[in-house]
Amino acid sequence: MRWSRVRALMMAIGALVLVAAQFPSVHPVSLRIPQGWPKPTYALSANPLSQKGIALGRKLFYDPILSADSVISCSNCHLSYTAFTHVDHALSHGIHDSIGTRNSPALMNLAWNKAFMWDGAVNHLDMQALAPINHPGELGEATAHVVSKLQRSRSYPAMFGKAFGDSLITGEHLLKALAQFELALISANSRYDRVARHEGGEVFTAQEENGYRIFKTHCAACHREPLFTTGEFAYNGLALDTVLRDQGRMRITHDVKDSLKFKIPTLRNIEFTFPYMHDGRFKHLRDVIAHYTDGIVHGPTLAPELRAPITLSKDERTDLLAFLLTLSDREFLFNPNNAYPRE
Repeated sequence: MRWSRVRALMMAIGALVLVAAQFPSVHPVSLRIPQGWPKPTYALSANPLSQKGIALGRKLFYDPILSADSVISCSNCHLSYTAFTHVDHALSHGIHDSIGTRNSPALMNLAWNKAFMWDGAVNHLDMQALAPINHPGELGEATAHVVSKLQRSRSYPAMFGKAFGDSLITGEHLLKALAQFELALISANSRYDRVARHEGGEVFTAQEENGYRIFKTHCAACHREPLFTTGEFAYNGLALDTVLRDQGRMRITHDVKDSLKFKIPTLRNIEFTFPYMHDGRFKHLRDVIAHYTDGIVHGPTLAPELRAPITLSKDERTDLLAFLLTLSDREFLFNPNNAYPRE
């Protein structure tokens, strides 16, 4: 009797060893919070980061298996070398070369975001990927079918097993893996950041310093440091596009007070994220600056900060542009850990 109990115990231990061998440690990692930054809004306790989870999310992000035609991946609209947005057309393209209605937003520092999409249609990063996956003009898939394809693949069941301890793939784990990769996309090492940290004695030039002064006077209320956005929604005086007629946030809230309001984008890496605005109407940063000085269309929902005219000389516009270029983080843009994973 005792031997049978010992044998049963040994068999149970052996089973645990096999499970442990199949699902090794996920190697938890901590979210890198830059010095002086606020507390992230994302609840990491519900989706702890791990090396395996981030690697899985990265593979999924670049894999066209998420699309109905197995041609388009998340990265088609979010290129790592351009701060995870596209730059060759104003509006995003989806399956069968369909043309969307908005310019893809850049992806970085998402742990500090409380709403997603230009109109805030999604309020949690874990849910955001549902929108492009299931949109008929983007990836054109159904989440359940994506899960089925992943389960039938050669590599994904083992990768999910290592990341989440279960090789049975679920929609929840699919979304959490994508979120883990996106949470790891932190940009905080631009020239601006090094000056702010007094790193290596780096300082602004006189032109950049004057541009910074202009920025703090005219731009910082909406593009608040260090994230260079408040994450809120605002109408910035753009004329309504007569073709798209995009009403922005009001499409979600159905509140006329939200008419023409769009999410305030971060200015980090702005040098690389052209074209600009929710519909990609401006190709150059000088066009953007010209809009705020000469192109504001006044309306009932216009941001209070823009109701008084902004007057800048030609030299001041150049100085402001010089400062904006200090927000480029080449370490982030060209980080091989963010790019297409080479097997």
